[in-house]
Amino acid sequence: MDIWALQIPIPLALAVVAALGYLFGRRTRFSNNNLLFRSQRELRRAQLVAGELEKIVCTVQKKLGKHHASISRFKERVEQLGTERQETAWEDLEREVEVILKPTLQLANQIAGAHDEIRRQSANLMAFTEVRTDPLTGVNNRRVLNDTLDAQFALTTRYGTRFSLAMFDIDHFKKINDKEGHVFGDRMLQDLAKLFDECVRETDVVVRYGGEEFVVVMPQTDLQGAGIFAERLRAEVERRMALTVSGGVAESLDGDTKDSLIARADNALYDAKAAGRNRIFRDDDEHAEVVVEEETGTTG
Repeated sequence: MDIWALQIPIPLALAVVAALGYLFGRRTRFSNNNLLFRSQRELRRAQLVAGELEKIVCTVQKKLGKHHASISRFKERVEQLGTERQETAWEDLEREVEVILKPTLQLANQIAGAHDEIRRQSANLMAFTEVRTDPLTGVNNRRVLNDTLDAQFALTTRYGTRFSLAMFDIDHFKKINDKEGHVFGDRMLQDLAKLFDECVRETDVVVRYGGEEFVVVMPQTDLQGAGIFAERLRAEVERRMALTVSGGVAESLDGDTKDSLIARADNALYDAKAAGRNRIFRDDDEHAEVVVEEETGTTG
């Protein structure tokens, strides 16, 4: 592949095509109000992805262009050395190599970082496609969760960045279905998914994990920040809907896998249920504790 042939419009076009395909493919599935809200949010997300890809490509092009000039000067100097006295040519070559080596290594690290970032943005683009969407609620499905966690763990391995995961479950959902019927229950799932989608950051990923369970992945968020978010979201659900949710929060740790991180969040969720429901617990791998209202500064 000719790395000098990179063009900025390519990633931008991919983002636009993905966004448009997503929007038109979903037109008949949801109500007009829900579609309008999701269309606006997904367009903002598509613009964010396009902007990030544009910055990556521009940065790489700039770095490659600068290094290309350095390589050209190095090549000319090496050719000159061939015409100079043989006894000094080796020492001069060592000096020239030292001059070019440092920026070359820096460029290698920068390209590696760009590769990781492109991989993360590619996962964001794939989240727009229909096969990666839960058909009932319209949020992401477990395939997106797997790809998102893969990307986040790759960033953690390379750069040591942390992220967190929150798992939510509707309290007494079976009773809701038994009392009000499954049509009403489905509508509650759709409304809850819309609320989650509305409240999270554009960089967060909302997933319907299964049944009445939802997961939110929060990049560059520690355990305390994730607990604050989850508690505020729990309070917002209680305020705006005729149901409550319980939640469990976990932060990625050294040695974690997708399964271990999800299991820790699930254990915290179980503790929240056992403690009476309608509350958030967080698990730091040593013990689980409730996230209290005072930590968030909200009144619930």
